[in-house]
Amino acid sequence: MPEIPWLDIIGIGENGTDGLSKQALEKLESAEVIVGGDRHHNLAPNVNAERIAWPSPFDAMIDKILSFKDKRIVVLVTGDPLWYSAGARILRSIPKEEVRFHPQLSAFQWASTRMGWSLADCETLTIHGRANSQIVPHIAPDARLLVLTQNDESPAAVADILTQRGFGQSRITALSALGGEREQRFDGLAESWAHDVPDFHTLAVECVAGANAKWYPHTGGLPDDAFVSDGQMTKQDVRAITVAKLSPYPDAVLWDVGAGCGSVSVEWMRSARGALTIAIESKATRAAMIVENSVQLGAEKIEIVQKSAPEALHGLPIPDAVFIGGGLTTEGVFETAWNALRKGGRLVVNTVTLESEARLIELHKTHGGELVRLAVQKAEAIGPYRGWRATMPVTQWCVTKPYEAQR
Repeated sequence: MPEIPWLDIIGIGENGTDGLSKQALEKLESAEVIVGGDRHHNLAPNVNAERIAWPSPFDAMIDKILSFKDKRIVVLVTGDPLWYSAGARILRSIPKEEVRFHPQLSAFQWASTRMGWSLADCETLTIHGRANSQIVPHIAPDARLLVLTQNDESPAAVADILTQRGFGQSRITALSALGGEREQRFDGLAESWAHDVPDFHTLAVECVAGANAKWYPHTGGLPDDAFVSDGQMTKQDVRAITVAKLSPYPDAVLWDVGAGCGSVSVEWMRSARGALTIAIESKATRAAMIVENSVQLGAEKIEIVQKSAPEALHGLPIPDAVFIGGGLTTEGVFETAWNALRKGGRLVVNTVTLESEARLIELHKTHGGELVRLAVQKAEAIGPYRGWRATMPVTQWCVTKPYEAQR
């Protein structure tokens, strides 16, 4: 039987084995199998063990690691194994009791010390293996971003995103090989960035807003013109209330039924780290709008199901929240969504038609919750004067699915 824990995951930095703790070094030197990328193996060259390179896709590595369970096995990663690294993925397949972690200083820690920034006051992000637009929700005046990158093209891509949004004067620093003898630093402005940077580096971005800067907060209620739409969308004021009622939180899953252009989907994902939306939208033109809005607003992980509900709802991950913006009167839509919703999850429905409102009243009578009428009026010009113009009132029902009674 293998010892518990049997798997050691060791963070290693640019100073190689010299930077390892005594315990980590002992585990490395006694290993029979070492798993890591080429860079990690090069940082620990003087150890005799079978060397295994990361495969592609990464998921194939889990079975490979498990096949060596009866041997002394070490996995080498960069910096802190549980901060945007392989450790979290491994723990989804191997119980934490079977794993021992040996963290090293993370790239974020190195970068904050080089910049003289308080790490607690920085946004720590990654675009390694992810869309560059991941940075978009975090762009704001005077914000400081520390970003793990994909390759030597990443700084220019980030600079372009900043410049397009009126943050061209933002200061960018690329920090390469932090903590090692080959450490380098490259400084510049987003609008004139022209450095050739090594593949392995970390970006430090100090956001500076220009006169025409465009940025949006994490809280719900982005302006309507932030979205591409055909006019059929949950408007700004109602959307802000809707997202607040849905109560986003980290890693929570939302079903957005009748997603339209995806305005609620996007705001859900921008509101909490790791939040995920599954957008159900049958029309191809609107599904295309969801894609465009998700890219422009930094929510590219939205999953789109281009089918009609309730058929589209079968086989999806269990939702933590459900928003029904359309299709309530279609037979089975509410029942399917309600049955799938986890206990303690929230369901919000917005309606504008009398038929849908009648259905809401019956559902409210059966399930309780909060039923409200939202009416928004905005000042508009009437000749030389101004007056109030009302939008269509929205009836909104919000309900929390109860837990089963305690026995």
